[in-house]
Amino acid sequence: MKVTLETSDSIAHSIEVDPGQTLMAAATANGISEIVAECGGTATCGTCHVWVDPTFANLLPELDEREDDVLDGVIAERRPTSRLACQVVLAAELDGLVVEIPEEQW
Repeated sequence: MKVTLETSDSIAHSIEVDPGQTLMAAATANGISEIVAECGGTATCGTCHVWVDPTFANLLPELDEREDDVLDGVIAERRPTSRLACQVVLAAELDGLVVEIPEEQW
């Protein structure tokens, strides 16, 4: 399946991913350095914050309390479609997913 990550400098990185991976793991495995992933995917740092394209946002599970709390503290603007890439598990229905990566993750 394919996922596109758009960086703040408007570069679109289309990557092939396996279902079952998290978006964070797929991005870091494909060299997307804008996904910092400081905590390694434990949903504690907010350095994998992304804005999910509204077309796909409703396909994701609801935020849990931990992710919601971490997103409250991210440095970039929190939007209605903000998610932590470490909490987005890629499934077949997300084929073609597009996300934007905020300029700042710290």
